Amino acid sequence: MATITKKTVKLTVNGVECEVEVDVNEVLAKVLREKLGLTGTKIGCESGECGACTVLIDGQPKLSCLILAIECEGKKILTVEGLSDPETGKLHPIQEAFIENFGFQCGFCTPGFLMVTKALLDKKTGEKLTDEEIRLAIAGNICRCGDYYHIIESIKAAAEKMKRFS
Repeated sequence: MATITKKTVKLTVNGVECEVEVDVNEVLAKVLREKLGLTGTKIGCESGECGACTVLIDGQPKLSCLILAIECEGKKILTVEGLSDPETGKLHPIQEAFIENFGFQCGFCTPGFLMVTKALLDKKTGEKLTDEEIRLAIAGNICRCGDYYHIIESIKAAAEKMKRFS
């Protein structure tokens, strides 16, 4: 009996439908980076500890280093590259807020923080956002530079830009 080691999966990544052949044990982070060329998704720990590989799958933040690509068949995946406007290149208000408020130092962790911020602000549409909610939302993401103050301030600014912080 032959063992199946490869499979073609259909994904919608940043609004674009694609088919990609993957090894059945290949994680989504590697497929995004190595097969689709979306290197904004960072691979840090490869064990789900740092949050650098966070993407949104059907609107929910997920660690792409822990999810097999074959598990994403038919799912909508949003990476950091999908935040900006695809036609104009204009940055998303979250990206603008991180730049304006110095929400990064080395930048390695930034894509993961941007994605959890997007999920949080999408979930809290029109509701008051508290500092505690922000801290809980980013709890799974590590900034090795220790820039949490600026990250939190950036999230507050993004929420204000998006009219969700009061």
